[in-house]
Amino acid sequence: QVQLVESGGGLVQPGGSLRLSCAASGRTFSRSSMGWFRQAPGKEREFVAAITWNGDITDYTDPVKGRFTISRDNAKNTVYLQMNSLKPEDTAVYQCAARILANSGWYSRNSFDYHYWGQGTQVTVSS
Repeated sequence: QVQLVESGGGLVQPGGSLRLSCAASGRTFSRSSMGWFRQAPGKEREFVAAITWNGDITDYTDPVKGRFTISRDNAKNTVYLQMNSLKPEDTAVYQCAARILANSGWYSRNSFDYHYWGQGTQVTVSS
C-alpha cells in the first residue's frame, strides 16, 4: 500500500551536512506517521527521529538533538532528514518508515510499530 524510497546519502567529512529524502507512494501518506532509523555494522537498528502525520510533533534520539531536523511535505509525499554537524558515529544505513492511518499526535521510537520500510541509504562520515 505504501512504497518508500530514500535518497541523499553519501560520503561527507566530519562537520558536514547531508539532506536525506524519503519519497512515498500511496493514498495513506498524509495520515502516516514517519520515522527515520539507522543501523551501523555490528550494531542494532537505532531510532533517529519521528514526525506525526500532520507535522505538529517531532522527536529525536538524544545523540542527534540540535543537529538533525525531520520535516515533511505531504503535498509532495516526502519526508526529509536534514543532518548537520555530522560525526563519524553517525555513519550508518538510514531507513525511513511509515505507520499508516496514525492518530493525531502519534509517533513511536519502536521499529515494530511501523508498517512499511524503505531500502535504506548509506551515510558515511569520514575524513
